[in-house]
Amino acid sequence: MIDLHTHSTASDGELSPAELVAAAKESDVSVLALTDHDTVSGLDEAACAAKNAEIIFVPGVELNISWQSGEFHLLGLGLKSICEELEEITRSLQDERKSRNQKILQKMAESGYQVNYDEFVSLFGGESHEDTLGRPHLASYFVQKNLVRKTQAAFDKFLGKSAPFYIGRHGADLDEAIFAIKKSGGVPVIAHPLSLYISWGKIADALREIKSRGVQGLEAWHSGAREADCRRLERLAHELGFFVTAGSDFHGKSIRADRRLGITSGNIHIPERYYYDELLPALENFS
Repeated sequence: MIDLHTHSTASDGELSPAELVAAAKESDVSVLALTDHDTVSGLDEAACAAKNAEIIFVPGVELNISWQSGEFHLLGLGLKSICEELEEITRSLQDERKSRNQKILQKMAESGYQVNYDEFVSLFGGESHEDTLGRPHLASYFVQKNLVRKTQAAFDKFLGKSAPFYIGRHGADLDEAIFAIKKSGGVPVIAHPLSLYISWGKIADALREIKSRGVQGLEAWHSGAREADCRRLERLAHELGFFVTAGSDFHGKSIRADRRLGITSGNIHIPERYYYDELLPALENFS
């Protein structure tokens, strides 16, 4: 059993990188990728813990990409040495996230809600974690402030795209992100492709165009998708020449209780073939 999409406290996960590895070991995960949002700061800690736990570790990242509809997240898997370009992209995305948090809370305060940016930051680790805080942290903050009872309600009432305090994000340029991932020794993979919000009738052409720009893999299996759609995506990926990955998108029980390490859509334990037969050959061919 493996997992090629997880998050730690370096971004918006519940567990520290070392705790994440320990949880993976307890869950009998043999291959683990850490793919925190817009940061690689947890990779060294996770790599050390994985070595001690005798788990194969895949250093990764998940980058927010500018896209005309929906959300485009690009995984970089198998990073070897973080290049200056990737560091610059992550810094820019973290600054943008910080700015969005400030704007959301300011807009809510102006509408009469008792929220405060400095209070929000202090509740989630202080200034040292400021650049990694995102909407899941805002949702938890609103629960603590008794504005909503559950984090999903925070998205429905305040943070979702149709909510009054939604503020969009500017992502990284796709071509620059692809270049930075490859220069860092990794391979670019489209995360949860249904989040692109492209109809089935048009998705093949869109994926073909993305592939022509240098993206090599497609995460066909994701906890947020239906099993039938994942199977359809896997068939389509292979028809288009992508290698296929699978992940849980684990964040932690208190954040997303429905996502468990090593388990993806359909309550399926992720087979090792998605590493040995899919990702690993891509990494070896690239190197």
